[in-house]
Amino acid sequence: MSRRLLAALLGLLTLLMLPSAALAAEEEEFDPAEEFELIPYVDLDFGLIDMSINKAVIYMWISAAIITGLGLLVVRSGVTLKPRGPQNVLEIAYEFTESQIGRATLPDKIFAKYFPFIATLFLFIAVNNLISFIPLPFAPHTGTFPGGIPDVGLYAATANISVTLALTIVVFLLTHYEGVKAHGPLGYVKTLIPEAPAAIKPVIFVLEVLSQLLRLVSLSVRLFANLLAGHLLIIMAAGFPILLGSVVVGFIALPVGVAFWLFEWVLVAGLQAYIFAMLSGIYIGYAVEPPH
Repeated sequence: MSRRLLAALLGLLTLLMLPSAALAAEEEEFDPAEEFELIPYVDLDFGLIDMSINKAVIYMWISAAIITGLGLLVVRSGVTLKPRGPQNVLEIAYEFTESQIGRATLPDKIFAKYFPFIATLFLFIAVNNLISFIPLPFAPHTGTFPGGIPDVGLYAATANISVTLALTIVVFLLTHYEGVKAHGPLGYVKTLIPEAPAAIKPVIFVLEVLSQLLRLVSLSVRLFANLLAGHLLIIMAAGFPILLGSVVVGFIALPVGVAFWLFEWVLVAGLQAYIFAMLSGIYIGYAVEPPH
């Protein structure tokens, strides 16, 4: 690892430790869970539907702006046969999602229809995950530093179960819509009953229905839990010196926090986006195939 990169990472975690130091100076209790509180900046709660604008919404806006902005930048700057800069990044992302996700999961008959959706799903989750490890001024104690210096923190919109569940519900509905469209209502139900002795077919059907419903849990919770756990580990590493009241602990916690940050940013962020998009493609593709 280069000295510049190491210095940047140490500076990053030190920046994350500043809010904890400010809390200690004010003799407040350090609570890592506060980083995940969603306090509405604009309250639009209509009872059954809450459309309030909070930091989860802002992080998703930022992700959408990055993806859209990159596409517009490439189009406006002109597409060339020898890609470079933004066009190179966009082409790498396209080729990866096409070959490693789209072609690997979607049948040819629905590839053109659902590849844009799967690719967008992958990019949206990946960018959300990646920017979640960049300190941004949306921490719960904004404005507590002397001189009005904004507080910064790490937060992931995908560490909110409402976000991951909403994405999963979209995939779930599309899966069964395409299944019914391909086989008809009765035919699609029959695809859930494999060849087996008549006596155990009802049991298999119930288990298959349960497995379909459990996809809502497994797909959403996997992404949510991995991002939440990763951020908690980093925040806890940054807060250990405050919790234990020891400066010496900081010299141990700092490199541990950097290691967690590297692991989560380099490996987990992209991997979880890939798994979510891959499983989504598998579910949709499997629904339109003939019964096995």
